[in-house]
Amino acid sequence: MKKKFGYIFTFVGLLAWVLAGCSSPAAVQSAQSAPKTELVVSAAASLQDSLNTLKGQYEKQHPDIKLTFNYASSGTLQKQIEQGAPADVFISAGMKQMKALTDASLVEKDNVLLQNKLVVVVPQDKAKSADNKSITLNDLMGPSFLKVAVGEPTTVPAGQYSKESLTKAGLWDKLEPKMVFAKDVRQVLNYVETGNADAGLVYLTDAKSSDKTVIALEVPEELHAPILYPEGIVKATKHSQEAGEFLNFLRTDEAMSVFSKDGFSAPTEMTGK
Repeated sequence: MKKKFGYIFTFVGLLAWVLAGCSSPAAVQSAQSAPKTELVVSAAASLQDSLNTLKGQYEKQHPDIKLTFNYASSGTLQKQIEQGAPADVFISAGMKQMKALTDASLVEKDNVLLQNKLVVVVPQDKAKSADNKSITLNDLMGPSFLKVAVGEPTTVPAGQYSKESLTKAGLWDKLEPKMVFAKDVRQVLNYVETGNADAGLVYLTDAKSSDKTVIALEVPEELHAPILYPEGIVKATKHSQEAGEFLNFLRTDEAMSVFSKDGFSAPTEMTGK
């Protein structure tokens, strides 16, 4: 009888050891460290604040996904994708760059995600006087504005909209000697924040992110094409389904509330493709 009980105790002990091993810290850690799917999102620099906020929310809801953002001017990102740089999703600040990639069959058919506005910002100290709190584009010709920062029109959509607006206003050629050209819209903002420019043309969303500048003017929308942000899936991706799910998330109320807070709006114009 003692021998029989001994076998029973031995079996129970062995079973307990096996079960404990299945839930050991090493086993749990192994499960938690399962490889994640990395999505590389090439996005216009003006989306940086919003997407960085949404990154944590999305990864928390999708623990199997790791988001990696590549921020630059839309023209730079376009060239990178054309040259085969890794990317799963492209979000542009201009229709021109997206059209070039869809025409080349490098990006799946795009959809417009967001809309933005173009504004003129000045340093806070320049806006202290009442006369400088609100200006016109013509005022940029005056002696108070020795340097005006704009994005490089050939690669930066904000620079393209700036050139279009100033050209329609009859000011581009007159202001060009004053201009400081930047590699992206965030650099334009930085030039104004650091006093290296007396004014700059940036998106409303960039202006709202700065506590060192003041919006002195909203550029009339009739002076430029609608500022639309198209998105698309890069055809070379190996994660088409995951990329599509992420883009669907960006259209949810949760994501749009973040975009809205940062100054973006839902698109009201679908022209310009």
